[in-house]
Amino acid sequence: MYQTLVQLFLIAGVVCPTGGAIQGPVYDDTPHPEFLNPSWMSGLPDSSLLSEVTMPGTHNTMAVFGGALAECQSWSLGSQLRAGVRFLDVRVRHVKGNLTIHHGVSYQRAHFGHVLQGVVDFLDEYPSETVLMRVKEELSETYDIYGAVVSYVHRYASWDMLWHSRLMPTMGQARGKLIILQDFHGPDLGMRYGSLDIADDWKVPSLLQVPKKWQSVHKHLELAPVGNMAQMFLTYTSGTGVFAYPSAVAQRINAQLYDYLTGKTGKDHRFGVIIMDYPASPIIQMIIDFN
Repeated sequence: MYQTLVQLFLIAGVVCPTGGAIQGPVYDDTPHPEFLNPSWMSGLPDSSLLSEVTMPGTHNTMAVFGGALAECQSWSLGSQLRAGVRFLDVRVRHVKGNLTIHHGVSYQRAHFGHVLQGVVDFLDEYPSETVLMRVKEELSETYDIYGAVVSYVHRYASWDMLWHSRLMPTMGQARGKLIILQDFHGPDLGMRYGSLDIADDWKVPSLLQVPKKWQSVHKHLELAPVGNMAQMFLTYTSGTGVFAYPSAVAQRINAQLYDYLTGKTGKDHRFGVIIMDYPASPIIQMIIDFN
């Protein structure tokens, strides 16, 4: 009976059959990237719309604590940016003007100021780059984080560093800027997250549903090259469920993504932002190379 239960949990992705960290071409849950590419945007034409750029991103960027169900990344924010990641997914809990970083109930031992300071430090060192940051309230459900976000921006970054428009910037306009993708109510701080073309079918109850998840990813990746070039496409490859931890889903979906992109190598395709859990340096570089 015990052996049968273990087999069922293995199928569901609850128990990981390997105990050590993995650093491969598609999946990396080690503390540091295999290699870095901190200034890859320097080679992009200033005239290109940012929506025409294919770029890697991370889902729940700061989720490095909380156990297997909560953790989605293993690299620090600085390491992610220097590895080439240009889209950040940041979830904040709002309590009396304070914005702490959470993934669900799991506190990530950081606040929004730490995230902003990390982006400022990176852009100061690499002014040819830009960083997109989705900001979303998590857990607290006050639906009133605008004032706190503005306060943190003034304290830990600068107002002039933000892109203050709903319009899609060119690469030249975006350099050195933090572009907030505003997933909360209030006056404009940047671009509205809901205005983008997004595929985020994150519910994967068990690993038996991974093929369905991949179908969603594949469909959106196929739409991106032929879609409106003035609209940014966001494709989340991440997923989770009670019987499918983020790491288990990432190992499988990242591998399928790698095979898919390998088949598209050499083609002039815009895929937009591809957002992953536990990406590895080689797959990040593969995404960048489509530019």
